[in-house]
Amino acid sequence: MRWTGKPILAHFGALRPDRISTQRCRAYTAARRAPGIGDGSSWTEPGRLRTALNGAARMRMIEFSPCIDRPPKPSPRDRHLTHAEIGRLLAADCEPYIAPAITLMLSTAARVTAVRERTWDRVDMRRGQIDLRRDTTGPRKGRAVVPMKSGARAALTAAKEAALSDQVIGWAGGGPVKSIRKGFQRAVASAGLKDVSPQVLRHTAAVHMAEAGVPMSEISQYLGHSNVSVTGRVYARSSPTHLRRAADVLDVTKLRKVHGPRGSSQKRHKPLRRWWVIRDSNS
Repeated sequence: MRWTGKPILAHFGALRPDRISTQRCRAYTAARRAPGIGDGSSWTEPGRLRTALNGAARMRMIEFSPCIDRPPKPSPRDRHLTHAEIGRLLAADCEPYIAPAITLMLSTAARVTAVRERTWDRVDMRRGQIDLRRDTTGPRKGRAVVPMKSGARAALTAAKEAALSDQVIGWAGGGPVKSIRKGFQRAVASAGLKDVSPQVLRHTAAVHMAEAGVPMSEISQYLGHSNVSVTGRVYARSSPTHLRRAADVLDVTKLRKVHGPRGSSQKRHKPLRRWWVIRDSNS
């Protein structure tokens, strides 16, 4: 909300709730589009405002929550990295804290916040597991406990040897990293890549799992989804087995092989009329 709040407050901050109209909302969308900002932001940011106003209305801080007009939700971009692009990103010049963050996001399919918030007590080197949950008693939606493979283990081992704090991703001086946005974008530019965000790395991990034929139920657990149908709706099309059985049923070439072409040598039956005529003549 810290980032989305800046443009929202600049446009709506001085208005009472009853002064927020459809026209003002559409003017906000037009103003955001002017510098080339996509409809994704123009859809998300007013949504945050609506959530805040709905909460204020429920708590009786305001009399009612106004209708917040938003542009249609854009279709999600299917941007994911190829194996070659992953190699370029991992080899890119970057700050010391960025390299392990990239490795973890790709190898655990974790959200950037989950990686940035990790402390060493959530990394079990002996069992080879990384706990991405917030804490043992708090909300766990969207996070999971995932296995640690060789690439992640090597990156974490090197990071732990140089660690000066409890944070897995930390500054050289020992303080926690509050944002990796700028450092990450410098690494992306160094790798010669475009349209790559931390969310793209999570999407990349899921797509590669699906392309390898990993069941949707396992991918769902890896991503921390609360419902496997959410995973299937986004990633099933990347699976090599997606709709394969349905396509086999509709394979008409198999039907042609079974029944044969028209005019093929099949047993022909005598006309029924001739049989009745012969029988009548003998009676």
